[in-house]
Amino acid sequence: VDRKLVTPSDFDHNNMTTNSLQKLPHNLVVVHPLVLLSCVDHYNRVAQTAGMRVVGVLLGSISRGRVEVTNSYAVPFEEESRNPEIWFLDHNYHEQMWSMFRKVNASEKIIGWYSSGPKIRPADLALHELFRKYCPNPVFVIIDVNPAEVGIPTKAYVSVEEVSEVGKVEYGFQYIPSIIDALEAEEVGVEHLLRDVKDTNVSTLATRINDKVLSLQSLTLRLQEMHNYLTLLDSGALPVNNTIIRQIQEAFNLVPNLNDPELAKAFMVKTNDNMLAVYLASLVRSVTALHDLINNKLEFRDAEHRGEAEKEAKKKEKTEKDSDATKEKTDGETTEKK
Repeated sequence: VDRKLVTPSDFDHNNMTTNSLQKLPHNLVVVHPLVLLSCVDHYNRVAQTAGMRVVGVLLGSISRGRVEVTNSYAVPFEEESRNPEIWFLDHNYHEQMWSMFRKVNASEKIIGWYSSGPKIRPADLALHELFRKYCPNPVFVIIDVNPAEVGIPTKAYVSVEEVSEVGKVEYGFQYIPSIIDALEAEEVGVEHLLRDVKDTNVSTLATRINDKVLSLQSLTLRLQEMHNYLTLLDSGALPVNNTIIRQIQEAFNLVPNLNDPELAKAFMVKTNDNMLAVYLASLVRSVTALHDLINNKLEFRDAEHRGEAEKEAKKKEKTEKDSDATKEKTDGETTEKK
């Protein structure tokens, strides 16, 4: 049996039909926030400065092809940078951790393993086969701790058998969809965590604008991906997938028709109302700034007048003291002469 490394570029994510997903042992991987936090913490503690990747075990449950990844723990792992096929995984540590986790929560089973990636490595197939000892069909999840693109930082894979042209059975990774989901308690915990790490120096308006920019960037990437897929379909490089075409059509059907006069008028009215509010806010801000400038000028002028009055008073007081001293001196001299 040969093992063939299949990278994400070796197969087409968009060309996966519903029937092909049904043939796989799993059709969806749901990653919970606790797993993401654990992986990032593991990477920051162990491999951030060394530039290496980290490996850990995924815990959760499997039901009707849906994999719920609810927990995880780190495992000591090392690999040779010059020869990626030479690697070491601490089995004793893994067995001890699994024994303790099993005592705490017996409902969570080993369902696969994770890597900080960010890509598939040559030793990943051998690692994946190692976890078949604990799960018949483990999942392999790459969690990108430093995502360069906007979107979900996870990619999930399962190993499948393929028969080559010469009749040999080869193993390769097959991509399956993954999403980020959380229970109500996890959502509350994530909200509190984000509230604690929130930068107080950044205003709410700046945060909202940044969120809008990230959303638009994500939308641009999705539209570009759809454009590339349709271009490949038009050129005949990919076969037609009716499921994906129907989903794209449904997405475009939700886009409003801007050629409708009533809708265009409604957009114009809404835009004019927003621009009026912005104009009034700018006008009020300008008037307030002018008012503060005038008040500052008046305070500065009054301060100058007070300073001049104090100087005149001090000068007058000094003159009076000098005149009194001269008068006293003159009176004394006159008295002596008498």
